[in-house]
Amino acid sequence: SGWSVCSRSCGGGASVRTRTCITRWCCMSVFVQGCPPGSEDFRDMQCAAFNDRPLVSGNSFRWTTFHGGHPCDLSCLALGHNFYYNFGHVLDGTACDPEAGAVCVNGRCLKPGCDSILGSTQREDACMVCGGHNTTCLLHKSVYQSSGPFGYNEVTMIPAGATHIRVTDNSRNYLALQNGRSQFVINGNWKISVPGEYSVAGTKLLYRRSADTWESFEVPGPTQEDLHLMVLATDRNPGIEYEYWLPPDRYALHHGRRSPLRQAHHTASYFPRGQPTTPTTTSATTSRAPPNTARKPHWCDRRFLFISVAVFRGRVLGKLYRGEETRYDVQIIHTYRNRFRLEHREFLWVPNLCDCPDLQPGKQYVLMLRRHINYERTLNRILLEEDSYVVPYRPREDELLRPLQRLCSNRGTKSPAEIDEAV
Repeated sequence: SGWSVCSRSCGGGASVRTRTCITRWCCMSVFVQGCPPGSEDFRDMQCAAFNDRPLVSGNSFRWTTFHGGHPCDLSCLALGHNFYYNFGHVLDGTACDPEAGAVCVNGRCLKPGCDSILGSTQREDACMVCGGHNTTCLLHKSVYQSSGPFGYNEVTMIPAGATHIRVTDNSRNYLALQNGRSQFVINGNWKISVPGEYSVAGTKLLYRRSADTWESFEVPGPTQEDLHLMVLATDRNPGIEYEYWLPPDRYALHHGRRSPLRQAHHTASYFPRGQPTTPTTTSATTSRAPPNTARKPHWCDRRFLFISVAVFRGRVLGKLYRGEETRYDVQIIHTYRNRFRLEHREFLWVPNLCDCPDLQPGKQYVLMLRRHINYERTLNRILLEEDSYVVPYRPREDELLRPLQRLCSNRGTKSPAEIDEAV
């Protein structure tokens, strides 16, 4: 059948139609203009409709909403008495989870998807596109690692139009945010804000803070003005992680023509130790790798002694093609050597689309790769390149790699004699 008239004239309601071929009803939600200020609550109105009507016992009462029981039952409390009565289901369109936008239809509490269909699983992607796949915007993700002077320091400017902004900090410092008019939204003027929801740039900001040092905030966006991410520095900075998504035209305006997630990055700082090479020039520096020494290169030198490298065992959870690169979602199971911080899950970036290497979701691998931080410290990601090392995980590999935790630890390698003897 066709859609019925919406069950409510204001607020949120439901429109219903039937499909006789499967003898089931389906429905969509209809969100119309808000009800005027001071309007009676929809549940209260339904309970009040039974005022002074005699019950089975013959007694009559005046009723108000009883908040308990099933959210789609019309449970009403008798005013002046300590009992409630269930009058059946509430009318279609009655809110059952206001925060989620869910309403009752035929006694069921249904949450709408982004397509306004009740019960739909469609959700907005990072680009704010309903049912999208993050293909109409680009991710900018970085770590701010500078330690500025005591007081307020600017971390970065987040351009207008950004969506799904997320910032996290785990230190004794405090995150702060200014709007486009240099007005503080949180933690400004040397006053620490309470966790909660704040309005900013035409959207909302959710600020969280633990009892010790962890804090974060998230902004769904899209923002209507530039935002300035700040830090109130009172202690050393272990790293402030931030990310946001931008439409391609906005990304090109603020971060160049191509997304940094699609560029290959090579600097002279990442040559294998113990291997001679010719000078390499980059936009930031020109350098030569240290020459080979007279001693026999040990196992750690040959395979894993890169600056800022990590050797770990991981399980591939998923694969996604992004621009001119492949992104693997990997669960970190065990680290053998770690020159930089690794989370339980990380993205690994491969500068090609030819499945080289071909990491299969669900399988485990032993990997050696490096983290790249660009000269401006606006980009921080893990790269899987030609000089990286990837093999399927086997117990034998684990036996060979366990000595790395002792011989090639973050505290420095052992002496050549100790390593040669151990190997």
